[in-house]
Amino acid sequence: MAKINDISQNLECGQSDIWFAKTRSEISYPENGNQWCLQVEENSFWFNHRRNCILEAVRLYPPGDTLFDIGGGNGYVSLALRDMGIDTVLVEPGIEGATNAHNRGLKQVICSTLEDADFKPNSIPAIGMFDLLEHTEDDVAFLRTINPLLAPNGRVYITVPAYNFLYSFEDKRSRHYRRYTTASLVKKLESTGFEIEFKTYIFSLLPVPIFFFRTIPTRIGLRRKSELKRIQKEHRQPAKWAGWFLNKVLDREIRALRNKRTIPFGGSCLVVARASK
Repeated sequence: MAKINDISQNLECGQSDIWFAKTRSEISYPENGNQWCLQVEENSFWFNHRRNCILEAVRLYPPGDTLFDIGGGNGYVSLALRDMGIDTVLVEPGIEGATNAHNRGLKQVICSTLEDADFKPNSIPAIGMFDLLEHTEDDVAFLRTINPLLAPNGRVYITVPAYNFLYSFEDKRSRHYRRYTTASLVKKLESTGFEIEFKTYIFSLLPVPIFFFRTIPTRIGLRRKSELKRIQKEHRQPAKWAGWFLNKVLDREIRALRNKRTIPFGGSCLVVARASK
């Protein structure tokens, strides 16, 4: 278990056993984002498959020790990592997300941005950033901040949304600055001192529906309200043959990852990299 006091002097443990930073910076994330996710993720094929893909990547390229899940929201991925036997620390700046994660049973929760946490150099064995990087205005600068915090040969696990041509009102609502390709993400990682160990796309079925149901309406000026019920419906497993087909494709992606095979196209990117020191 990580000893928080040993790696930061700017964190203090609150009465709820959640660690809080002594300073608070602004974040680019919707104020109600974590509460909405809490009501969506348990029954979401998207959250479920992304979690399973992350678990496969961590199995293939295990962290040397504790994994810090930066911007991990309500702890949905952190819980799965913990249950897999990975010592996991959730670092989440939103008080609602941090509280939700703690209430779910996570024992190591830090309510802070990475900057405010002020971790010591070379103190973190591994970092997970799961749909976080797109929320940072200067992602290259953020990656330059990440690298020195990692222990020698420490790993970073990243998921991000794919393809700028798919940018839509949902990205705006979620306060995304950009989307990525695996090539663009790799280039930024390599320019900030990381060595790529694995890269792939996931959600190979999603680019087409995203383009037709989100991107095109955005481009022609149609806007849909960000209603929770609509989002829950979009994330719900489809019924009958559509659900069967979706499961087949997603299961095939998991098997591909398990065998270190890359997927050439998809709605998200997944990359594992190592800090070169």
